Amino acid sequence: MSTAYETDVIAWANEQAAHLRAGNFSALDIAHIADEVEDVGKSEERELASRMAVLLAHLLKWQTQPERRGSSWEVTIRAQRKAIARRLAKSPSLKADVADPEWWEIAWGDAVGKAAEETGGRDFPDVCPWSAVQVLDGNFLPD
Repeated sequence: MSTAYETDVIAWANEQAAHLRAGNFSALDIAHIADEVEDVGKSEERELASRMAVLLAHLLKWQTQPERRGSSWEVTIRAQRKAIARRLAKSPSLKADVADPEWWEIAWGDAVGKAAEETGGRDFPDVCPWSAVQVLDGNFLPD
């Protein structure tokens, strides 16, 4: 039995895993396996970026809407920081993304978009006003 990658990726993945475990290397779909392995890393990068955008958006809302500050925002900020810390601990190579100014520019842009949707389109800074250390610091909340 051989399922095409394009037909049913789940069945294909299970077959590829069975071939690997059996040592049946000649039956492997190397090109698609390589694509899938790369996609694992991209998925981790996307999750980190998404969590950072949520965190930054909540920090922006915290700073710009003091009258609306509440426990739900604090919970979200804490949860995103913990999830980001777990991601960075589990995949240390992601720390390069956090150190990359272009990555921050994209994450900031996503955060501003999220915050603008939720605040009615306030005027936010063009660049993130906080350092990565501040953003990830469990005690930091902007005034």
